[in-house]
Amino acid sequence: MKVITANRLLNGDVVWLAGTGDWVERITLAKVFEGKEAVAEALAQGVAAEDRQEVVSVYAMDVTVEDGVIVPVRLREKIRATGPTTHPDLGKHAQAVSA
Repeated sequence: MKVITANRLLNGDVVWLAGTGDWVERITLAKVFEGKEAVAEALAQGVAAEDRQEVVSVYAMDVTVEDGVIVPVRLREKIRATGPTTHPDLGKHAQAVSA
């Protein structure tokens, strides 16, 4: 299982490709792709967004789904999904607590 991730060109935020084709700031809103063809099609959609200068550094990342929640496999991706490790009062950590 994979999701497509990138960084929004306008502000550098980490984003994920949603089923609607939009880029979302929460991994929980991303579309999960299974199979080589589905991942290749999603990557092509991401590359097209990169060509339109909406995002940069598009790639597919491994995830699992635990209790209906998308969970990144690699530590790097877990950090990208949750925010900075040094200041939990900043970034997505703080937003999740205040929401």
